Amino acid sequence: MSSQLDGIMSSCDSQPLYIIGGQGGPGGQGHSHGTGGPGGAGLGPTVHIIAQQLIADNLYATLASDQAGQSSNIHASQTVNQCPPPSRIFQGRQDILDKMRCFFTSNLRIQHIYVLHGLGGTGKTQIALKFIQESSSHFTNIFFLDSSSIDTIGAWLKNIATTKNVGSSSQDALQWLQSNDKWLLFFDNADDPKLNLNNFLPQCDHGNILITTRNPGLYAVALLLRSAAQCPTDDNKRTATQIVKMLHYLPLAIIQAGAFISKSGDMDGYLTLYEHNQARLLSQKPAQSHDSYSWTVYTTWQINFEKLSQPAVTLLQLCSFLHYQGISEQIFKNAANYKFGPSSPSKDELKMALEFLSQFSGPTGIWDSFCFLDVTNEIQAYSLMKFDSGRKMFSMHPLVHNWIRSTLPNEESYHCCTFGIVGMSLTGLSVEDQRLAALWMQPHIDFLLHGTKDLNLNFRYEYAKIYAFGGRLNTAAELLEGMLLERRDHLGGQHLDTLEVMYWLGWVYESQGNYHEAKAIQVVELQQRRTLFGNDHPDTVEIMGKLALTYHRLGELKAAEELATELLSMKINLGTSHPDMLENLAQACHFLGKLEQTEELQLMALEKRRNVLVDNHPSILQIMGNLAITYQLLGKLKDAEELQFVTLEKKRKSLG
Repeated sequence: MSSQLDGIMSSCDSQPLYIIGGQGGPGGQGHSHGTGGPGGAGLGPTVHIIAQQLIADNLYATLASDQAGQSSNIHASQTVNQCPPPSRIFQGRQDILDKMRCFFTSNLRIQHIYVLHGLGGTGKTQIALKFIQESSSHFTNIFFLDSSSIDTIGAWLKNIATTKNVGSSSQDALQWLQSNDKWLLFFDNADDPKLNLNNFLPQCDHGNILITTRNPGLYAVALLLRSAAQCPTDDNKRTATQIVKMLHYLPLAIIQAGAFISKSGDMDGYLTLYEHNQARLLSQKPAQSHDSYSWTVYTTWQINFEKLSQPAVTLLQLCSFLHYQGISEQIFKNAANYKFGPSSPSKDELKMALEFLSQFSGPTGIWDSFCFLDVTNEIQAYSLMKFDSGRKMFSMHPLVHNWIRSTLPNEESYHCCTFGIVGMSLTGLSVEDQRLAALWMQPHIDFLLHGTKDLNLNFRYEYAKIYAFGGRLNTAAELLEGMLLERRDHLGGQHLDTLEVMYWLGWVYESQGNYHEAKAIQVVELQQRRTLFGNDHPDTVEIMGKLALTYHRLGELKAAEELATELLSMKINLGTSHPDMLENLAQACHFLGKLEQTEELQLMALEKRRNVLVDNHPSILQIMGNLAITYQLLGKLKDAEELQFVTLEKKRKSLG
């Protein structure tokens, strides 16, 4: 099956189809379906079939002009249920077309069923039509069927029976298909979840079936019930739906599951059994096969896996501890650039990770993207990983992902290695880069942290920040609280690593609205930083500003004012100050009613942010919003309105 697809669709104009009959007979009574007529001694009648508008993709049963001159061995009756050509402006997915061509031309002794599924409007029908146009010589008969309902499918099947002169019912058409080969049935838009498409599939071991649907489980459920020899009752359909989801709609896995169920007759029991025996079930060869295919799900992957080079094998094994989607080269590239510091894990602890990453660095230690691409291309060639060129991300099939992890001789060592690589990748990133990483790294961290114990403290700290920036505040707080206790016990309360955890835990508490907890942390942190660095150190100034804001939010206005006054009395070089410090000073001025100074500091902070960030970055929009409030309080209403309008438009574009 293919996942969500890309493509461009366009509508076609409705035209009549002309089917020219053969030598006329002696005449006779006409028939309601239009195949007879008054007859006569001359040529038979010309039958005019006006194609009606079909489905959402505006398909019409038109005769493609570029196919009019095909070889004479293609019978005139093939024009019934004829597929229209694809849109002339179609921008197809060549990778999918290549897979379809390979699928339909391999192992000609079995019936081929290919399902294209994805959201509506993503180009499923156009990809199917493009494939049919390019591969029409492989099929002696090609039939299009509008599959939006049982009635439309039935009508199109009856049309096949009529024009093949084998009867006038759906069953007649299916029997004809069972007796002939090299045909292709194209079921388009089989979207209705209640539609049992299996009732309209020829029950034979030959022929070709192509299905487009928004519902990936539609045929999967029918396939499972058929291979399990189970009646399509409502209860069985519900259970089958759960099973095919669990198997991620992989056809071979579904057939294997069906074969197993057919022996026990217990579909409900399979769900429970699979949870605890996945590897055994997917390695089991069915006693009665539905075709000549002799491999199990796992053996097909094992054969390909054994052909890989060692770097490719290791990469797949490490990726099995990440989420199966959204795997980026950047994770490994950042990790290769990791700089060891005083609080870093030892090189022995990261030995496996360093040895793996060294394979992708040249003599100078610089990351070699070509080398990494060479390895990932090798993996893709064996269909164990695929690449999304739009997102620049790799992904694995969920069952492949699970299988690789289950085959590891020492799962813990690979888990720790991947944990280290991701931690190395995140360490040293700027706050702004961490905010971006939070958008796509959280699923990987979720997967890494599941069921782990005693993994490196420093890297758990980086993971907590990703959760915090990603809005997972409760998870971040839980990680940081545990780390704070451990660092106080092992390093002491004044150690820089302990203070860093306190800073981020206070930030998380603030973001949660837990201002009492934030105050308790920030008071201690400020005390320690004053002792270590003095009052005018940037880190001390920053925490002073944060604590002043916390006091203000708690309604402790006197304490907020005192701290703000102390801040403004310090000799601080504003020209070299970090934007965070400038914003803290601006907040202090605001508390004291010094709005002109507030405006000046906010403008300076905005300029510094714009020097390093894109114009619609959340940090810039936040400063713009605060500056607009200052304008409003100063009576500069026109300036406030203009700035608020710009801020609103930027937020609409970035957030919707």
